Amino acid sequence: MKFLAITLIVHRPDPVTGVQKSTHDRFREVLDNAVLAEELGFDGFGVGERHERPFISSSPTVVLSHVAALTRRIRLFTAVTTLSLLDPVRAYEDYATLDHLSEGRLDLIIGKGNGAAQRELFHVTPEDQWDRNAESYEVFRQLWRQDKVTADTRFRPPLKDAEAWPRPYQRPVRVWHGSATSKESVDLAARYGDPLFSANVTNPIEPYAELIRHYRERWAFHGHDPADIAVGAGSAGLLVTRTSQEALDVYRPLFEANLAFFRRAGLPVVFETLEDFVERSSALIGSPQQIIDKVQRYHEQFGHTVLHVQADAGGLTDTQHRDSLELFQSEVAPELRRTIPDPPFAWGPVHAEEPAHA
Repeated sequence: MKFLAITLIVHRPDPVTGVQKSTHDRFREVLDNAVLAEELGFDGFGVGERHERPFISSSPTVVLSHVAALTRRIRLFTAVTTLSLLDPVRAYEDYATLDHLSEGRLDLIIGKGNGAAQRELFHVTPEDQWDRNAESYEVFRQLWRQDKVTADTRFRPPLKDAEAWPRPYQRPVRVWHGSATSKESVDLAARYGDPLFSANVTNPIEPYAELIRHYRERWAFHGHDPADIAVGAGSAGLLVTRTSQEALDVYRPLFEANLAFFRRAGLPVVFETLEDFVERSSALIGSPQQIIDKVQRYHEQFGHTVLHVQADAGGLTDTQHRDSLELFQSEVAPELRRTIPDPPFAWGPVHAEEPAHA
């Protein structure tokens, strides 16, 4: 099993202390967390893309380029690239450049994105967002694979023998499809034989498991080899401590503060108590053995071989957060790596071209 640390770069007051870091300090925190993730042995670091409050992750290519300069081994993920909002030619140019700067350490997770404010910002409607996502991906995919592209597009000017530069380092980049609640992303992933990444952060396991089953069915329908399936899954929170009681005691103020925030904002509350959150959500809160057992239970339903955890402290102190990540890597990850297989592909550059200096 492989492990990612992911941030959406939420920028709001600390749920426990009420203190909000400056924008500058929040970005520095993201960079520090990326370096820490590599230091502790995580396999990937992901940066989301949002174009609305309370996120400041509107430019993941810029952030990941800086992370690439600070790290050497860890793979760099987008989580997710909102192709429904983007011109696929411009997106290709940005990510092909990042692909070179990172020496082929880039993986993309694409999706239509969530949120009415960012749809309005880019003049995307609920009625056309899925068509935009599919069209943008199809053009993006062709640009990565072909020197010249012709495409009769609806949502951007058509392309005729179009060239986009630079040509990529990876041939081609690996693209995962982010899936939260709808079958459209699942269907697109299965059609192209691409891996799937289940959001798995808001609800209990059942709706996500249903979508993953649908993905496997559509994968077979399109004639792909079942042995080539790769599924990733998210988690709703992380706190690993020596005992389950310690985890509950430490996490309770954070849970209660977040619960109050959701209610003030008029957001739906799925888990009313911390105990229910720990039991039925995908949050990984407890002793190392509890975390191992929970991931393995989810694996029985998902068959996933990649797991993401939160890169941010999210209300924990810096010491609590680092201690939790260290305990995860020292006592949880080794057992999960032993008992759950890796994805069915090499964890490295995809058919990378030879560097010019080779």
